[in-house]
Amino acid sequence: MTEQIFGTPYLTDFAPRLEGSPAMREIKRTVESIADTDATILLRGESGVGKDLVARAIHAASQRHQGPFIKVNCAAIPHGLLESELFGHEKGAFTGAHRRRFGQFEYANNGTIYLDEIAELPLTLQPKLLHVLQDFTFARVGGHAMVSVDARVIAATNRDLESALARGDFREDLYYRLNAVEILIPPLRQRKEEIPLLAARFLELFNRQYGRDRKLSQETSQRLLEHHWPGNVRELENVMRRMVVLSTEQVFDSRVADRSNHAPPAARTPISTDGLREVARNGAREAERKALAEVLERSNWNRAEAARVLKVSYKTLLNKIAECGLKPPPRQP
Repeated sequence: MTEQIFGTPYLTDFAPRLEGSPAMREIKRTVESIADTDATILLRGESGVGKDLVARAIHAASQRHQGPFIKVNCAAIPHGLLESELFGHEKGAFTGAHRRRFGQFEYANNGTIYLDEIAELPLTLQPKLLHVLQDFTFARVGGHAMVSVDARVIAATNRDLESALARGDFREDLYYRLNAVEILIPPLRQRKEEIPLLAARFLELFNRQYGRDRKLSQETSQRLLEHHWPGNVRELENVMRRMVVLSTEQVFDSRVADRSNHAPPAARTPISTDGLREVARNGAREAERKALAEVLERSNWNRAEAARVLKVSYKTLLNKIAECGLKPPPRQP
């Protein structure tokens, strides 16, 4: 389903999130003013604040909205494969290159390429990206013929690029080339007026997705406002999903609030990006394990009922139980 936003088709699910607070309305005004240009844009903000949302809004509002929107997560691709992923390769360029392969820049022709986690771009690859940003021509890995593309570049990071510049981990010339227009997206704890709107929107989406009719109590709504939200909008989305799936508001309890409200992110010791990715994976696994355990406990370990509640196949449920190392409680004599 689409609707008109900024005069162009836009995903309904994202639209309300650019209207909920003065900060996001200001970002919307910035998007409207730069959308019809080809200026390179750098999005900055904590993980989970909605950088993807703003990138897609810029694309949707631009004259390129009918073209492709290509997202590349620079941290999720091994460094040795990133150049080929971005710029493609020729047949025989390296072991396993059995045919020519187009890169993501070519797929983004006449559209937008979104380079997420740009701070993770290897230092050895940064000069090539700088050259591409200057004239949008490049050679595929193992090739000599020059390829020309017409694409807009949006980059994003949750890292301190200025510190990376000081350490020599990020090129200064590339920094200024990417930072033609900078948009800083504040964390959710600074946009608390958005929380009721976002919670209602996620509740509606997940009720529809899982065939539920969950509603929030006034007490839970207040606790959502009081929570610090270190994981920002993504954390709120996950909390609402669990409330709908488990049909209970107890998943958002005092322990969750204590873990974040007593330790604001500014006071926490930074961790490496590799560590953050591993933490994210572990967090997702642990959240899945807790949700699975709660459903099994509430269904008295009736696996068929649990599979129905979680809307997965019986076989998938058994695999998840094994992966999570869950075991039914011992039978009472």
